[in-house]
Amino acid sequence: MNIAEILLRLHQNSYYFFAIILFVIGFHTMLTHNNLIKKVIGMNIMDTAIFLFFVSIGYIRGGRAPILEPGADHLYVNPLPSALILTGIVVAVSITAYALSLIVKLYQHYGTIDAEEIIRLRGGETS
Repeated sequence: MNIAEILLRLHQNSYYFFAIILFVIGFHTMLTHNNLIKKVIGMNIMDTAIFLFFVSIGYIRGGRAPILEPGADHLYVNPLPSALILTGIVVAVSITAYALSLIVKLYQHYGTIDAEEIIRLRGGETS
């Protein structure tokens, strides 16, 4: 396989490639940062990668909206992944809002949003 074939396959599957790259960026952000807000941002990047992946599964190049016309023979785009992603976006926004509200409460109680600092401060408590 030469470089032209590799680039052609990458171009044909670019949505999958970018979804994987986005997921790795989000995962790396969640693992390497102690700042809780940066962890939430990393989680949102991972959510976006998953949304891109699922929508790209239902996409067909040259496809049309799945509206049946009498006598027409077209390729249709699968609407199910897009419909599921709408639900996923609502859930992701809700989880993000809840996580940020918890971070605000943690900041009010501990005075920091650094995860390791909170663990260190919590180690001195007995509850």
